Amino acid sequence: MTVPLGVIELQRGRPGEAEVLILAALTHRKDAVFMTDLGVALGCQGKLSAAEAAFRKALELNPDLAEAHNHLGILLVQTQRTVEAEIAFRRVVGLRPDSAEAWNNLGQVLCETVQLVEAEATLRHALLLKPDYAEGHNNFGILLSKTGRYAHAEVAFKKALALNVNYPAAHNNLGHLLSGIGRFAEAEPAFIRALELTSDYVDARFNLSLLLLATGRYAEAWPNYETRYSPNMSDRKMVVPGFSYPQWQGEPLGGKSLVLLPEQGFGDCIQFARYIPLLKGRGPSRISVVCDPVLGALLETVDGVDEVITDSGSVPEHDYWTFPLSLPMHFGTTVDTIPGSLPYVHAMPERLEYWRNELPAEGLRIGLVWKGRGTHGNDHNRSLRDISDLAPLWSVPGLTFVSLQHGLRDESRQASAEQPLIELGGKIRDLADTAAIVAQLDLTICVDTAIAHVAGALGKPCWVLLPAFGCDWRWLQDRMDSPWYPGAVSLFRQSRFGEWRETIEDVTTALRIWAATEVIVETGGASGNGK
Repeated sequence: MTVPLGVIELQRGRPGEAEVLILAALTHRKDAVFMTDLGVALGCQGKLSAAEAAFRKALELNPDLAEAHNHLGILLVQTQRTVEAEIAFRRVVGLRPDSAEAWNNLGQVLCETVQLVEAEATLRHALLLKPDYAEGHNNFGILLSKTGRYAHAEVAFKKALALNVNYPAAHNNLGHLLSGIGRFAEAEPAFIRALELTSDYVDARFNLSLLLLATGRYAEAWPNYETRYSPNMSDRKMVVPGFSYPQWQGEPLGGKSLVLLPEQGFGDCIQFARYIPLLKGRGPSRISVVCDPVLGALLETVDGVDEVITDSGSVPEHDYWTFPLSLPMHFGTTVDTIPGSLPYVHAMPERLEYWRNELPAEGLRIGLVWKGRGTHGNDHNRSLRDISDLAPLWSVPGLTFVSLQHGLRDESRQASAEQPLIELGGKIRDLADTAAIVAQLDLTICVDTAIAHVAGALGKPCWVLLPAFGCDWRWLQDRMDSPWYPGAVSLFRQSRFGEWRETIEDVTTALRIWAATEVIVETGGASGNGK
């Protein structure tokens, strides 16, 4: 009687009571099924280490118990150990080849680890076994979206919802897809429905915040955007520090000390450093900035910074800490009130002198960056295939191109065979070096990566190439300029998913006009025309 009662308590959503009953049963008989049920009860209470131990003990008792392998795989996914989870799910499909759930779970892990060809075959097999499997259609939609088949992904998510209209994850995933392709008016109700079904669904709330930011509804967006560091986020990249002092929530700073912690990418840290002078205006005794060593020297040039700390393990005591991307919320930032005074970072004189000798003394100098970090979630959309995609730019006469691209010297040499290209990317040590080079260029052309923020924060002309899918919220929708970098950054948007040719043609045309104008200005032709 004891074990059935424990299982019943689990089904009733009372895992604590179930744990007690199952433990009592285990004192009488060491059984692999009982041990698996105990692991489920422990996992439902967030006791993940104990749950894992229970599943592994069950497998010691019965190595062929598919349920234990399956639950262990699910837990390993929860704890982001996808390689181990894949092994567990492969064992399940070996033991239960007729189980659609097993094939679906394996397909989900293969998708997350970017084994997309096998993932697709696996998920198709799950749906062959069970065509009316809502979870299978949802995961198939995720895979289709990852492989750029957005119309088919939309069909898959809507199929999942037709099978289960109260499926929060499918509503969230549909909203994420629609938001990614710019159909914000349709995406918003999907996020709202997901939150109606599960009010504490932080992934949906975070995705809603990105939509609100992209559409310029900043006042609504910032509080929702705070979910980005929730421990319940499925893809959390930030951890709240265990400091003895509190997170700053807008309290008076007069005579107080404040430390800004790093978050997200280098570009984010540069973009939101603009708030440090505003913080200093509130009278704190000290403002410290923790950052990666690559950013340290550059952020030292920001007005109001008292100390830059590049060792995150040795942060001294402060009165408050904050994440930089929480500052717009505390300052009530709207699109119309973005602190837009440029420049707010500066090139260091000794760096300027060093890099001046690496650059040609005359002519128009154009910096190029065609790829971002491969670890970025949307990098396959935001980055160019290689430098050959920029080849139309070589047709504009009288320009010298400078590669600021890290780690791609071979591509730079490839371009040099067709077009003289000064390769500096491999010599750059940090972003202060980058700033010193960009400060001496006439123009920088780049994909959406940190270089755009370096140029923008310096107030230097920069043309940014933006993808059609997953365009970052900070560039807003439809605009060709940026209120974050007024007068400095111009935006060139991809018109078709995955196709850069038309965008590069637009850049080439604009570059030809810009170069002609710059030559006229340099030679004094404008005054000769009576202007």
